[in-house]
Amino acid sequence: MELKEAKTIVTGGASGLGLATAKRLVQGGARVAILDLDGTRAQAAAAELGQRAFVFETDVTSEASVEAAVAGAVESMGSLTLAVNCAGIIVSQRTVGKDKRLSLEDFNRVLAVNLSGTFLICRAAAGHMQHNAPTADGERGVIVNTASIAAFEGQIGQAAYAASKAAVAGMTLPLAREFAVFGVRVMTVAPGLFDTLMVAGLPETARAALGAQAPFPHRLGKPEEFAALVCHIYENPMLNGEVIRLDAALRMPPK
Repeated sequence: MELKEAKTIVTGGASGLGLATAKRLVQGGARVAILDLDGTRAQAAAAELGQRAFVFETDVTSEASVEAAVAGAVESMGSLTLAVNCAGIIVSQRTVGKDKRLSLEDFNRVLAVNLSGTFLICRAAAGHMQHNAPTADGERGVIVNTASIAAFEGQIGQAAYAASKAAVAGMTLPLAREFAVFGVRVMTVAPGLFDTLMVAGLPETARAALGAQAPFPHRLGKPEEFAALVCHIYENPMLNGEVIRLDAALRMPPK
């Protein structure tokens, strides 16, 4: 699959890992549809990216919203060859705390965005990709999901987040096996600590301390490094059905 011919959607594409991915794709010649709940921020991102960018205000927890957005993106771009799932939220709360416990509402909200939202995009994207003309290798499309190293070393207070990301990692191989008949690959990236909005509000000393936990390099990951991996996955047909840790060898402590 050649990046310059890619027609892509990126959920959560208005900020963080998603925005960096959208920028890298456009720089490579691809067309990008930004699917984000924040329509204003998505419009601003698209204005920065230029004529090859499109915007669809999307609630990934809504089946109707996802189906309409993906269909709209396909109509705007002519087809769909890459779907990147970056939309996600985190709730940090002990399941049983001194003054408060993790509510079922918050637990389900995290699962709805991180897991169900990813599933809905995968289903809608593959449904369109199966109709693409195949490449010489028989490829018709690629789906890249975002998990987290919390899927494997979730910290105290991350029960909901870790569960959602572990489930995303867990459905990678089953989806890859199922979509193989269409020539659609499915991969997942599990980032470590990255310099995104989740840590942007912390003091510089705190950010440096977080980054120093990584064996090498001793810093937070750059969103551009995540984007570079997504692009490599798209262009390398042997990458399928696997979760790649992008974490500088970091293994998270209990807290």
